Amino acid sequence: MKEKVVIGMSGGVDSSVAAQLLKKAGYDVIGVTMQIWQDEDRFTQETEGGCCGLSAVDDARRVAQALEIPYYVMNFKKEFKANVMDYFVNEYLQGRTPNPCIACNRYVKWESLLKRSLDIGADYIATGHYARVLKLENGRYTLRKSATAAKDQTYALYNLTQYQLSHTLMPVGEFTKDEIRKMALDINLRIANKPDSQEICFIPDNDYAKFIEENSGEKILPGNFVNSAGEVIGKHKGITHYTVGQRKGLNLSLGHPAFVLEIRPETNEVVIGTNDEVFSDKLYANNLNFMSIEDLEGSMEVEAKIRYSHKGAKCTIRKVDTDEVECIFEEPQRAITPGQAVVFYKDDYIVGGGTIMRK
Repeated sequence: MKEKVVIGMSGGVDSSVAAQLLKKAGYDVIGVTMQIWQDEDRFTQETEGGCCGLSAVDDARRVAQALEIPYYVMNFKKEFKANVMDYFVNEYLQGRTPNPCIACNRYVKWESLLKRSLDIGADYIATGHYARVLKLENGRYTLRKSATAAKDQTYALYNLTQYQLSHTLMPVGEFTKDEIRKMALDINLRIANKPDSQEICFIPDNDYAKFIEENSGEKILPGNFVNSAGEVIGKHKGITHYTVGQRKGLNLSLGHPAFVLEIRPETNEVVIGTNDEVFSDKLYANNLNFMSIEDLEGSMEVEAKIRYSHKGAKCTIRKVDTDEVECIFEEPQRAITPGQAVVFYKDDYIVGGGTIMRK
């Protein structure tokens, strides 16, 4: 009997080719698009729903028909709002910079979709992510970087659990984006040249501050810009407008380039400094999740990524508490940002990761 796999389909190139690769490999494939949009009007849903909007549903349904696989839309509105949108708003109000895609992957695309898929008799879920699931000799599952470094998405998947990984397939991780687009053309998928989605799907106009104010019910108040010595040097528009390392949009005339060093929600202050002050050689992270190892004992030399676009840097990690890691870099890193993920790698494999608390 064929093994059954539910594939999350966005109507994009990657998940569409992933579905085709799985069918070719002999799996019984079921296509699913997750309905996560809230109560917007139909026009907004169609034009601004990102990877799970109505246009995604139409594209995914057409692809499923072309591949001759069953296709369904599953409603995850409640899970998405609680685990992604509310988390996003709360983190910004606390002066941190969240990563909603990581939260969506962990709690919606995996936890919720996996449970529902297993409930209907599936053995696995699959996605079009550029990553590779691997079972190591020690019996643990981890993720290996994709065949094409430029498209690698392992950073956004570091907090998947062992159980989730054991039920996950990621067939496109072995290929480059160009190879995937060619496969889409070869099987005559109309979406072969569809552009990759970029912005945060639930804030299509990229106005984070407006979204946070509307969804928190809180008025975001202006406050003071201060320097490292605590001296007031100007007025800011509200802490939700800023992130660590930011230079643009500060509207400060200090005679030198100014950067955000820290956000202090308790005093409603944004700390400003020089470019040199944005660099740090140390960070602390919590909410840890280990993949290739069960736990960190002693210290370990790894490569760490502190944001999605970061190329990675050598560092030494050690635990300083049950759920806290200290990470010391060989060279200072720019804009270590509380709320963002830090992900640790060894030889292209994820060791683990966590949420940056402070530097």
